[in-house]
Formats: sequence, structure tokens, C-alpha cells
Amino acid sequence: MFQEFKAFIARGNVLDLAVGVIIGGAFGTIIASLTGDIIMPLISSLTGTADFSENFIRLGAIPADFAGDPNSYAALKEAGVATLGYGAFITAVINFIILAFAVFLIVKNANRFFKTLEPEAAPASTPEDVLLLREIRDSLKK
Repeated sequence: MFQEFKAFIARGNVLDLAVGVIIGGAFGTIIASLTGDIIMPLISSLTGTADFSENFIRLGAIPADFAGDPNSYAALKEAGVATLGYGAFITAVINFIILAFAVFLIVKNANRFFKTLEPEAAPASTPEDVLLLREIRDSLKK
């Protein structure tokens, strides 16, 4: 069993996958920073709130023993108050769209790059039956 695991781990695909996961995690952090530190503050300035992820609608009652800020989404969520956190959801959707677009651009450019590395295929030879049919056609024309 150990030998099978060793052979599996040594395969190039597993190593490529591991590298992809590590780079993907780092790339996700960059996208989260882009969204949280650049894009969402711009949206927040348009909506008039300091932190767009703090936009929410409280659906439930605040417990009597609640000592936190009633205007803080994180504090209310931690206290178990039912809230509709549309700001956090919109932030997550924007993160996804940016990440999906960046991956699309990477894959598109990688495909273009790999296409240039492929040697041009020689034109396929004409099948023998087609050549025979052409000869018959040419003979009939004469």
C-alpha cells in the first residue's frame, strides 16, 4: 500500500495539483484584498457607509443580555441574532466575479501560449479511396 501511495504522490499530476492549490490560495488572498481594500471602499463611498460588509437587515430581536454594538453585523451574528447580511453577500459575489474573470484571463492566455508551442500539423494525406474516385472522375471527363 505504501508503494502505491508513493507512486501516486510521485506522479506529475499530483504535484501540479498541489502547486495549483497553493498558488490558488495565495491568489484568493490577493483577490480578497483587492475587493476588500479597493473595490468595496469605493462602493461604500457611493452608498454612504464606512464598511459595506456591515450593511445588513436585522430580522430577529436582540437578546436582553446583549452587550455589543446593535449596529455591528459581526456582533449581532455572534450573539445569534437573525440578520440578513446583504453587504457581506455582495462582497463575496464581487470576489467570485473578479476571481472567475482573472482565472478566465489566465486560462485564455495559457491556451494561446500553448497553441504557439504546438508544431503545425502536416496536412492530412488524402485517403486512397478519394484518390481513386478522383481518377475515375477525371477518366470519365476525358
